[in-house]
Amino acid sequence: MTGWLVVAGLGPGSDALVTPEVTQALAEATDIVGYIPYVARIAPRDGLTLYPSDNRVEMDRAAHALEMAAAGHRVVVVSSGDPGVFAMAAAIFEALEDRPDWQSLDIRILPGITAMLAAAARAGAPLGHDFCAINLSDNLKPFEVVEKRVALAAQADFAMAFYNPRSASRPHQFARVLEILRSHSAPDQLITFARAVSTPEEAIRTVTLTEATPEMADMRTVVIVGNSMTRRVGRFVYTPRSVPKPAPRPQP
Repeated sequence: MTGWLVVAGLGPGSDALVTPEVTQALAEATDIVGYIPYVARIAPRDGLTLYPSDNRVEMDRAAHALEMAAAGHRVVVVSSGDPGVFAMAAAIFEALEDRPDWQSLDIRILPGITAMLAAAARAGAPLGHDFCAINLSDNLKPFEVVEKRVALAAQADFAMAFYNPRSASRPHQFARVLEILRSHSAPDQLITFARAVSTPEEAIRTVTLTEATPEMADMRTVVIVGNSMTRRVGRFVYTPRSVPKPAPRPQP
């Protein structure tokens, strides 16, 4: 087997945030596979074939990429952000599970700047302490799982980053997420809506949980919920790196 397969993160949008390692892999590739808008970011050139596909066919895309690599092609599967964060790296390994003949292929995962980190950097440092990332889409898991994870993360006082918060097909679900947050968090807890970070359409808005509305988010938005200590400093938002120790209990 002389081909190889790279799963690469293209970052949040700006070409300036694509890593040199990913740029080199794209320059060496014979085939690019990915979701339509991500493949559209790759400039056509001689010797390169582009394979854009819909966002609901991840497993077909993974199998196609592996087949081409096994046939000797140099294949790059592109994802936005980081390929290991709600993206194609996991789909590739899922496809490998039933194909031991593909498991000896030259496969590399090249990291990228995921949207949550780009958004946090624009806002300041809202993920400066313990945090979690939750995909709010119910395409691959029941929405009841989303509700449970949001509730438990809020009870544990994690800062949270939400991917895919609100689509046209499920506009009511983000309203439910806000309800859950309000039942476990203070009304003045800060929440940042970061839309299209690193693109000309970028917009960053931080409000309190009381002020937040479902319409502030769409599928190009990453939502970052601060923890109970997250606060403003000038135009920035940050979460302190430490948690105060509880006062010692009085001795009987």
